Amino acid sequence: MMNRRNFLGTQAALTLGMAQSVSWAQSGDAIRIGVLIPLTGATSQYGASMSKAAQQAAADVNAAGGVNGRKVEVVIEDDQSNPEAAVRAARKLIDVDKVVSIGGLYASSVTSAVAPLCWEGKVVLATASGADSITKLPHNGYIFRTSPTVTLQGTRIGNFGLELGCKRVFYMGPQTPFAQLFIDVVGGVFTKAGGYGSGLIYEDKKASYRSEVDQALKAKPDLIIVGGYVPDSTVLLKDLYRAGYEGKRIGLSYSINQKVADALPPAVTEGAYSLVQSPSVESGAYKKLLARASADSLDTFFCQVYDYVTMVALALANSPKAATNGTTVRDNIRNVTHQAAGSQLVDTPAEGLKALAANARINLDGASGPLEFAENGDAKNIVFRLRADPEGKDSRHQDRLSGPRRGH
Repeated sequence: MMNRRNFLGTQAALTLGMAQSVSWAQSGDAIRIGVLIPLTGATSQYGASMSKAAQQAAADVNAAGGVNGRKVEVVIEDDQSNPEAAVRAARKLIDVDKVVSIGGLYASSVTSAVAPLCWEGKVVLATASGADSITKLPHNGYIFRTSPTVTLQGTRIGNFGLELGCKRVFYMGPQTPFAQLFIDVVGGVFTKAGGYGSGLIYEDKKASYRSEVDQALKAKPDLIIVGGYVPDSTVLLKDLYRAGYEGKRIGLSYSINQKVADALPPAVTEGAYSLVQSPSVESGAYKKLLARASADSLDTFFCQVYDYVTMVALALANSPKAATNGTTVRDNIRNVTHQAAGSQLVDTPAEGLKALAANARINLDGASGPLEFAENGDAKNIVFRLRADPEGKDSRHQDRLSGPRRGH
């Protein structure tokens, strides 16, 4: 549950240390790694953090000597939380900047729009988006997902709703690549438990959702899942309050977060829950990264982008031909991230690059989680965190969604 003062805690500003300078070999230009993130628009709450993470990862790689003596450079573009703007930015990254990969990508609609450009251009795409449809595209192995799918997210939210004692769930969200699937998954969880599940998909960016709220309340839900981004969620929560709804409300971090809490009176947001994907807070990678930052914690999207840049650099360094292109990244990511007999566990760029230089096989463990990918590119072993501050105390409950965690 949240209140205005304590919701999700106060995020400290990151003041990450600068990497030491190194002398670069004259063997080639800088290797460019693309980062496409929402610095502006409806999904921008993590954009600044993701940008800092990319720069920090590049600095750490370069401080360790770079990739085969070549400097790594991150090229950061703003997707503006908009698919059309994202396509233009991706086109620039691929055609002008000649990046070997593009990562970050938060909104599923953005990732879905950019994905064809990447696999057609043989550029790896690493996404933090959740829509299951993304990795069902014919991507030829060029897509890797570092976040949980909507099926996993919906299942966890549904089970949490049942744990809260709810019997009737109703999902409300705009048209996205995952909206109908979310309704189906959460509704299925409740129906299987003997309850009721339904939902509606609304037109986004409206000044009021009162008619949609009235429609939802006819189903007599004791749980409403808020599925929109910040602007829509702010309006929807206000209309639910005005309609006298007293049931529970749950949203993911893109729906209910600090921005929403700051924009609304405490009475409107009191008691709402947010389901936040957790980084791997017990891992050595997370602890080492946290130690270098002036922050109480690092959000999962900071960690995902940091891990993305790191694993791309290590994948290139692992190439026996020292080739620097998207196909090399695609073909080597699993060779530096998956556990294998005789491999050396590493959790920093420096450790990985040193081990590869000594011809060792490595197994990169990330700050965001174990960087293992299914055949279709989906991440395995994702962790969620439920955060609640009913008395000003941050309580954390973690649920692993697939299999035991490896490594640390």
